Amino acid sequence: MAKISTGEITTHVQRLPAAHRPADGGEPAVVVFVHGLLTDSLASYYFTLGPDFAAAGYDVIMYDLRGHGRSDRPPTGYRLESFVADLVGLLDALDERRRVHVVGNSFGGTVAAALAAWHPERVATVTMIESEPPVEEWTRHMADGLADAKDRLAREEVISWISARHGAHTARLSRGAGRILRTTTLAEDVPAGRVIGDDLDALGCPVLAIFGDESGLSAQVPSLEAKLASCRTVVLTEQGHSVLVERTEETRNLILEWVGEHTLAEAVR
Repeated sequence: MAKISTGEITTHVQRLPAAHRPADGGEPAVVVFVHGLLTDSLASYYFTLGPDFAAAGYDVIMYDLRGHGRSDRPPTGYRLESFVADLVGLLDALDERRRVHVVGNSFGGTVAAALAAWHPERVATVTMIESEPPVEEWTRHMADGLADAKDRLAREEVISWISARHGAHTARLSRGAGRILRTTTLAEDVPAGRVIGDDLDALGCPVLAIFGDESGLSAQVPSLEAKLASCRTVVLTEQGHSVLVERTEETRNLILEWVGEHTLAEAVR
């Protein structure tokens, strides 16, 4: 593990090298994993997808978003474009010039889509797990959700309820999320950030979108399929928002197949 300057902050990053090189002797493809907001960190990938992708022959990059895990937590500066700039800065600091496959969970998928829209030369594919692209409607969802979380997670009775229903570990994560919301401008900054057009024309790379059918986000499927030139959508039945944790094996297999197809396509060009 390492902490690397990525511009205005220092970012905590974990790299897992490919267990083997491609059969043609070239460089392995790179997969970058981006986690979600508030209760998440790179650990969610370290204990799920990251090692399996390295074992499958991919160079893996996992990192903590600003304000999360062991990365710096500035009091301000949490617009979407700052998260994207951090990722660009991280790739630059790592001297990574290969086009990367970006996998994002929840808010991480929004960061991945924004990177692909604003820096298309850096991205091979995007995978969004229970995510939304950064369009105007997304900002409204985030404004409402973050304002509600900021209010509720400041109440000790709410933390006690979470502990009783979901256990002490979840309660600790929720308490930490409340601390982020109280000590930074994240709740106000994220919804005020830069967006892309509702037509999604800026997303030119192939996109895989994975949803749980019970979360509500799967309602995007018809729109994504209609607006994106290269898109595959998968809806997992009897599944809510916690796709990565609760359906890890299915998620891993879907993304490994997706990245493998496009890595092979790039190799034969």
